[in-house]
Amino acid sequence: MLSNTIQSLLNQQVESEAASSQYYLAMASYAETKGYNGVAEFMYRHSDEERQHMLKLVRFINERGGHAIVPALSQPPTAFEGITEMFASLLEHEISITQKINELVAATLDEKDYTTHNFLQWYVSEQIEEEALARTIMDKLNLIDNDKGGLYLFDRDVAGFTVTSANDAPAG
Repeated sequence: MLSNTIQSLLNQQVESEAASSQYYLAMASYAETKGYNGVAEFMYRHSDEERQHMLKLVRFINERGGHAIVPALSQPPTAFEGITEMFASLLEHEISITQKINELVAATLDEKDYTTHNFLQWYVSEQIEEEALARTIMDKLNLIDNDKGGLYLFDRDVAGFTVTSANDAPAG
């Protein structure tokens, strides 16, 4: 059984994951309207992945005797300064999600809720991968530095980027 504190914190994380999904969906729409179809495809997949993270939390809360709350969400931004700035905000966002996960993990230890702590280890690992992917993308964009040919190739290539491909990339 979940304590009220842990249930509340988990529901806050449900909201964070749902908001992430919406944020990346907004990025996908922006990229698609600017002709970055590869970036859009990447962001659509990323949005779907964040929704799956949310659903995993919802099911866990309910299975542990709690009540998962489906949150109302604020509208995400509809425009970005450019692709590089968009991915920079994605990295910042992932870092903030990592912080929230870490705070949630700490709370489970404080409450001696080892079942939830164990469950959250998947999210801890996932955030390491998410940040690594975002950093890899930023490294590539920084190399390109607004070169139109480079952006064209980046757009083509980013459609195939996955968390796994980021883990296989050389450290940079």
